[in-house]
Amino acid sequence: MTSASETELWLNLNLIDGLGDESIRRLLVALSSPEAIFSASQSILQSIVKPSIAKLIQQGPDRSKVTSTLKWLKDPNNTIITLADADYPASLLNISDPPPLLYLKGRRELLRHPALAVVGSRNATPQGLLNAENFSQAASDAGLCIVSGLALGIDTAAHQGGLRGTTSSIAVVGTGLDIVYPAKNHTLAHQLAKEGALISEFPLSTPAIGRNFPRRNRIISGISQGCLVVEAALQSGSLITARQALEQGREVMAVPGSIHSPLSKGCHALIKQGAKLVENTQDILDELGYAPSQKNHNDSLKKQPTPIDSPQNNLLLTHLGYDIVNIDTLCSRSGLTAEVVSAMLLTLELEGQVSSLPGGCYQRILIN
Repeated sequence: MTSASETELWLNLNLIDGLGDESIRRLLVALSSPEAIFSASQSILQSIVKPSIAKLIQQGPDRSKVTSTLKWLKDPNNTIITLADADYPASLLNISDPPPLLYLKGRRELLRHPALAVVGSRNATPQGLLNAENFSQAASDAGLCIVSGLALGIDTAAHQGGLRGTTSSIAVVGTGLDIVYPAKNHTLAHQLAKEGALISEFPLSTPAIGRNFPRRNRIISGISQGCLVVEAALQSGSLITARQALEQGREVMAVPGSIHSPLSKGCHALIKQGAKLVENTQDILDELGYAPSQKNHNDSLKKQPTPIDSPQNNLLLTHLGYDIVNIDTLCSRSGLTAEVVSAMLLTLELEGQVSSLPGGCYQRILIN
């Protein structure tokens, strides 16, 4: 871990407006440390970076940003991790553009755990959310730290499952760590800060800017041994993470879904391109070549209450199948009236076997 004086030098370097990561890495390769960079003459700096960049280094950072960050670091739950730290994730060092500095809130030691990225749609189906949650909890119980991006939908379910498991979860965010985005995940972010971790390459007070989120995806995949895509449309941002994972030499896996669902198209495309088709947690462990830390990791999957056995309800489930359907379709298939079908669907929904969707549609829910 860097000393207090070294930490401030790293912050000085990181907080210079206009000094990008590529220039910082080039300077570090040539001069070894932030101290040497700030001690170098303009002629030496200009031999490494553009004159305009060298001038920015001479001017230094906004001192108010450095002061506020040092104040933030007084909280023992907050820390920064630099390229010079032993705790800097080794897997992240191997990507083409590792961030020179990471801000971290929470359990620093989680960065040393083997990790699985779990990503997918923000507008996930109930089945997709359940899959993400259950796979994540089982993988966490097997010793894998679950990494995702704190977005709504699949990311949220993945974090929740990872936190319930033995190992925990890390959120890689696209804002400063003093900002929670989206605001709906405020409670989840605080739980991660206490029981897991949040990390960001962006300085404090960095707002939610669209271009930063695809950029943070390389860290999600970079600190993980593999990437599991649970639900994704063809234009989903989670496919960016999957592509980056491939470029980084990580294993890419995908959960298949209905051939009629737009949210399955991205996963199916990945499988066609060679991604591992995942049906259960063992598929993930086998693909990663990872031996679980607990024998009965599959037993950790959340079980739903045993449904009340009803031949009529079971028959309706048969008519429902595994795709999303509306009441009119169920009436046509079953020969029952809309009133009877509605009542049966309500019972099945209360039992946790069916979920209602927008537009008067329903979907059967399966436990992995």
